[in-house]
Amino acid sequence: MRILALEFSSPQRGVAVLDAGPDGAVRAVGEAIEGGSGHAMRPFELVEGALREAGIEREQIEAIAVGLGPGSYTGVRAAIALAQGWQLARARSESEGGHPFGVGVVGVSSAECIAATAQESGLTGPVSVVVDAQRGEFYLARYELGASGWRETAPLRLVGRAEVQVRAQAGDWLIGPEVTRWFDSGRVVFPRAAVLARLALGRALCERADALEPIYLRATSFAKAPPPRW
Repeated sequence: MRILALEFSSPQRGVAVLDAGPDGAVRAVGEAIEGGSGHAMRPFELVEGALREAGIEREQIEAIAVGLGPGSYTGVRAAIALAQGWQLARARSESEGGHPFGVGVVGVSSAECIAATAQESGLTGPVSVVVDAQRGEFYLARYELGASGWRETAPLRLVGRAEVQVRAQAGDWLIGPEVTRWFDSGRVVFPRAAVLARLALGRALCERADALEPIYLRATSFAKAPPPRW
């Protein structure tokens, strides 16, 4: 399985290409990263860099993994749009054989990717993934990291600053892309595209990229404009 992974939910954006055998053993990984506030997002350059590093051609990609956030709504939308365009182009160019939509797609929580990235870096114990949700709130999910894996202990939810501080006082590592902006004891961990690609291995592929939606826990609300006055 050759997977293209797109992780644009944080200021450090990344693309990875993973080539795994039928037994799941990884044969090659290519990754390209750009990041930092003020950097223009160049997704196609990242894709080309990751493909080149992995030694894989565009036509060999069989699946696309997308980090669905929470995080940068614009970044996640850009990743979804790229996956949609890629799938549409491949579906039109392949008249027979292969996946019915050209390539399969799978969406993965970026909070899960952050936890898995931290675990791969050697962090162990209880962690709280903290992501800015604006309006003085944070996305928070808890995981238990071990030497050989990790598990979710509390699902993603919206909380206030006080709840995050409670988790820190209880002994959790606070981790996330920008966590030290608010919590000095936090540890900066970005969701890595290469980790996202490994998470996607063995997961069910949804058929249509246009079914992907950003993870956004707030209920959508809007104010209806009053009728014009003549």
